[in-house]
Amino acid sequence: MSTTPVPGTSASPSAGGSDPSALQQLVQSRVRAQLGAPGEWGTQLDRAARVALRMFGVRLVRVSLLGSRYQWDRDGGQAQELSAAERDVFDHESHRTNDILIVVDASRDPRFRQDPLVTEAGGIRFFASAPISDPRGRRVGSLRLVDSQPRVLTEPELFILLELIDQIEKDVAYRQELEQAAAVQRSLSPRPFSALPGYEVSGLCSPARMVGGDFYDWYPTPQGAAFTLADVMGKGVGAAIIAATVRAVMRSGAKKDSIADVLDASAAALDTDADGTPGFVTLFHARLDAASGALTFVDAGHGLAIIVDGETRTSRRLVGSDLPLGIGQEGQWIEHSAQLDPGDSLVVVSDGVLDFFNGSPIALEEVEAIVLESTTSQEAVDEIVRRSSDGATDDITAMVIRRL
Repeated sequence: MSTTPVPGTSASPSAGGSDPSALQQLVQSRVRAQLGAPGEWGTQLDRAARVALRMFGVRLVRVSLLGSRYQWDRDGGQAQELSAAERDVFDHESHRTNDILIVVDASRDPRFRQDPLVTEAGGIRFFASAPISDPRGRRVGSLRLVDSQPRVLTEPELFILLELIDQIEKDVAYRQELEQAAAVQRSLSPRPFSALPGYEVSGLCSPARMVGGDFYDWYPTPQGAAFTLADVMGKGVGAAIIAATVRAVMRSGAKKDSIADVLDASAAALDTDADGTPGFVTLFHARLDAASGALTFVDAGHGLAIIVDGETRTSRRLVGSDLPLGIGQEGQWIEHSAQLDPGDSLVVVSDGVLDFFNGSPIALEEVEAIVLESTTSQEAVDEIVRRSSDGATDDITAMVIRRL
């Protein structure tokens, strides 16, 4: 018999069963050791394909996933992205079932033996395809093994295939979580500020990953506007959740008389994150009286805010002695004052900007130069983020409020 359909996971040897055998445990540990720690999306797919090439000894591995198709061959081992529309008779047949499909010898199978992929010199003899599903059970791709010699998958090899699929599906689930978190995070970015006559207000955030722990925000107040830039210690989904929490609490305190009260509420929301790890956030928050240009601010361990003087073409830092949110300083925030005169710009950046400029506060001098060279606040934030994002490993955020 040249074709072997393998039943669905409920009836298949499962790499993730409730009571795995000693053989399954050995396969699990070996595959996971080969895959290593989780990494970037493309890196994980590459690892899975290389593990498949090494463990099965086949000629070619193809991963079709989420609209993309990547192919690895045994000799070159290089990932080649193929057209999502490029399908062959084997793909069409494998998509007719939700189970693993194994073709032991395609040259003896009436469905494939006349196909050019089989009849050509060195053509396909062995073929196996295992479906990849998302957490909702929807098929989102497949892992395909191809060889030019007929072969049968042994029981350990079948366990390896199932374990690889299990790991890829975990990556798919994590990827979908990241995409959803990124969509939520993008929706939280403030809308362009058009209700502050006499001022330009601009901000930009470039996460180092799909989601990040930086955020900036602004909203109107009875006297003018409030501005926040914060940096969560950490990256990824956990940091993004903390950032969203702090942003929501800060906004809810828009009508409070005291900035310190708003920071108290935000600090109280940072007892622990979802993993029970303390969440620390450096934060700069300021309120602007639009008529006078008077600023009232609190700097909670951030230290990266400056006012660029448009007349003297110099800058001065806005510093405070407060600790970051989440370290237990509730009720002790110190409010400071500053003045934003016509032609001046309030500039706040995250520490990802410092990382690019040699990790030193001298970076603020570079930021000052960019602001002075720019004709608009938007041009300034765009240039700060552009220069800082080259090879960045941390989130990059900048906010500029310019009084015209």
